[in-house]
Amino acid sequence: MILPINTYSDEVLRRKAKPLKETGPEEDELVGNMFESMRNADGIGLAAPQVGESRRLLVVDLTPVDGYENVPPMVVINPHILDVRGYVTMEEGCLSIPDVRGDVVRPSTIQLKYRDEHFEEHVGEFTGFLARVLQHEIDHLEGTLFVDRMTRRNRRKIQKELDAISSGKITAPYPVALDARSVV
Repeated sequence: MILPINTYSDEVLRRKAKPLKETGPEEDELVGNMFESMRNADGIGLAAPQVGESRRLLVVDLTPVDGYENVPPMVVINPHILDVRGYVTMEEGCLSIPDVRGDVVRPSTIQLKYRDEHFEEHVGEFTGFLARVLQHEIDHLEGTLFVDRMTRRNRRKIQKELDAISSGKITAPYPVALDARSVV
């Protein structure tokens, strides 16, 4: 089922998500719905708070990206970044902030401890674009948006667009929840 994506001003995007203690049929259904919703919106990553669920759960699928066709989709539960190396600036966007993009500095390599969809623990090192996408989605679990990581000067350049989204003036080619009560 395609779920509406919560937008910039929704409070669920600003809360620290709750860890999962286990997974079961409810989480399996949520994961499936998140993949379907993300792909419907032409996204490559989606965190549970973006669909109104304050849980430490995210999905990533880079197969539509050139050079990442063979990287299997990931389900990441209760992630914890153990180490970072290097830094790189890159333009980012977000399904919760449609049509807004901006430069963000992030570590180029991360060591990540997480659980998969079977709740099995893993520790892995991720680099490049996959590391960036994982960090972007993990930020959602912490209540942080990519615009929070932009320089003040660059943030000022997009403030009108952010204000428009906050006031409900938004168009997106996928369903969005403007707040907890409405879907467009």
